[in-house]
Amino acid sequence: MQKSRHTYEMGVIGNCAYMAHINKQGEIVWLCWPRFDSSFIFGKLIGGEQAGFFAIEPEDNNARYWQEYIENTNILITHVDCEDGEYAIFDFAPRFYQYDRYYKPLMLVRKIKLIRGRPKIRIRCHPVDDYGNLKPRILMGSNHLRYAGLSEQIRLTTELPLNYIKEEKFFHLTGTQYLFLTYGVPLEGPVRETGDMFFKRTLQYWRRFVRNANVPLIYQEEFIRSMLVLKLHQYEDTGAIIASATTSLPETPGSGRNWDYRYCWMRDAFYTLGALRSAGQGSEMEKYASYIENLEHRSKNKFAPVYSILGDGTLEERVLDLEGYMGNKPVRIGNQAAEHIQNDVYGQILVSLLPLYIDKRFAGTSKPVTMSYIQNILKMIEKKMDEPDAGLWEFRNFSQLHTYTYLFHWAGANSVMRIAVNRRWPKLYAYAEKIAKEAEKRIEQAYDADRGVYTEAIGSSHLDASLLQLVTMRYLDPMSEKAKKHVEVLARELGAKNGLFYRYKHTDDFGQPESTFFICAFWYVEALAEIGEIEKATENLEQLIRYGNHLGLFSEDVDENTLSQWGNFPQTYSHVGLMNAVKKIADKLRKPEFLEYR
Repeated sequence: MQKSRHTYEMGVIGNCAYMAHINKQGEIVWLCWPRFDSSFIFGKLIGGEQAGFFAIEPEDNNARYWQEYIENTNILITHVDCEDGEYAIFDFAPRFYQYDRYYKPLMLVRKIKLIRGRPKIRIRCHPVDDYGNLKPRILMGSNHLRYAGLSEQIRLTTELPLNYIKEEKFFHLTGTQYLFLTYGVPLEGPVRETGDMFFKRTLQYWRRFVRNANVPLIYQEEFIRSMLVLKLHQYEDTGAIIASATTSLPETPGSGRNWDYRYCWMRDAFYTLGALRSAGQGSEMEKYASYIENLEHRSKNKFAPVYSILGDGTLEERVLDLEGYMGNKPVRIGNQAAEHIQNDVYGQILVSLLPLYIDKRFAGTSKPVTMSYIQNILKMIEKKMDEPDAGLWEFRNFSQLHTYTYLFHWAGANSVMRIAVNRRWPKLYAYAEKIAKEAEKRIEQAYDADRGVYTEAIGSSHLDASLLQLVTMRYLDPMSEKAKKHVEVLARELGAKNGLFYRYKHTDDFGQPESTFFICAFWYVEALAEIGEIEKATENLEQLIRYGNHLGLFSEDVDENTLSQWGNFPQTYSHVGLMNAVKKIADKLRKPEFLEYR
């Protein structure tokens, strides 16, 4: 019997200082303060009620719920329709421009708007700290509750009756009310006026952000939502970009593949920046370049694949004594991947820096990196050219000469060649050209002429969906027979039902993968578009879009049989994949030979 589909029925809000996950019943089940990689304040998502939550609940147990975002914003609305009335919860993290900088406080605002009737509600707010080991005492102020005994002051400020909140009693909602939850600096101002002003200015900020973007004329709603999600994953203070804001949501139930993604992978950041830049967003890259520059002083002559959002390369992985999402253990914090050798990161850093030098929109912008810095990264690539690594899928117990790594050696060197031309650095150009040719030689060593496909690594017969990018990154001429055959073989061997795609199918450290990987399916859509299969690419894209949740948010993995979402959520990789696939199809449709598909 086929299992029912599992979907993450949650939305996210944020302001580039933090993110929060809110389930379909309007309950905050995940929030880490003061940073993405700090302890959760609300951790019910992976630790049950004892791990903290913030609920606004109707007395009616049969209430109906539905969620939506205010169009073109990261303001989430949870509608609650009950027997005695109806109300809506507007959740948002204030973000707007003032005093020549962005205001992005550690403050969560909940606006409860009465729609009809006099519904009875209760408010339950249970913050914790130190991953649930610290529980607060609740102290009552004149218009706030203070949660004392945590590592920092947390306050809930409101005009609602504090005793009802403290005692968790039901009361009638008679009009629109605001709740301000703050970390550190409390709200010192009028509740209603501040709430109205913050709401208006935050809404204006997000709509301006979208209005100034380059958005294709197809799949606009999905593209915009993905762009808004990606923006939330940059920690603006340092420029770091995290892979996801959650930890230990399993790739498949019972698999043990439960990882902490609240850190900055060089690879994930490269993909996220590329998608945002394709949408006309450039400030994220400037901040990331500064982040990269500051890593240099810590990492000396090598880069780790992943760093904390402050740039630390030590992310000790440990297991917490928590029940896990739907009982799935272990619950991990930290990530052992920081200790891996993953040599594709050098090329990804170089490709990420390229726009600063060739995109005229950055004219007059100070370049945070010098020629010697870029040359030093090239030297690292040369030094590690024949060093086996863990690869982008982060195998823990074996290493290989991965073709994907060589692809990024090649792409990084080509990026430096373009920078060298722009900056008139002929010696650097010659050096980069030499590196590119060496990488190309090794990529060709992984070509299986009998099958007409490039394999996962030199000397390996296994296939890897990431090598669809040999086509999308134009290592292979997309219209060549070699490229078309490569895509065909990968699809035949790694393709799944319903347009989905496996990363690989061979056994790894945890056995054989049981779920497909969303971004691989989007890479396939891109590759189809590149080789001219526009109609097929569009059909596949339309299938994939349906696997998002009720708000259009995508997880990391999908079970091909139940079409269930699994893995950390939302996942930047997946939203990057959607944006790139949409843009690739849109670009192809603008060419005369594809006009019939408009």
